[in-house]
Amino acid sequence: QVQLVESGGGLVQAGGSLRLTCAASGRTFSSYTMGWFRQAPGKEREFVAAIKWSGSVTTYEDSVKGRFTISRDNAKNTVYLQMNSLKPEDTAVYYCAAADGSKWWSRTPADFGSWGQGTQVTVSS
Repeated sequence: QVQLVESGGGLVQAGGSLRLTCAASGRTFSSYTMGWFRQAPGKEREFVAAIKWSGSVTTYEDSVKGRFTISRDNAKNTVYLQMNSLKPEDTAVYYCAAADGSKWWSRTPADFGSWGQGTQVTVSS
């Protein structure tokens, strides 16, 4: 397994931007599919974005397409989520997660075996 630590959350006005960072420990980071999920109060955890181990394929939840960008730097064991044009409905705790490299297509939390502690993102209207 890989240990994950998120950072970069905070309070931002609608229309603003934030960049989340997930730092991973472990020598095999480059073999993992990495994903971002979020969970708002009273709601289930939902998929936001994922990136293949190579960085060559990315997938997004429809409501964030064109606003969010997931990227990774395997040399730094880090994955990022650039969030632009933020909306109040983006408010949630955001989690970084890792899955086996073969699951680059997955949007299911159960497929991701390692999770960070989460970082709060609050978007005010």
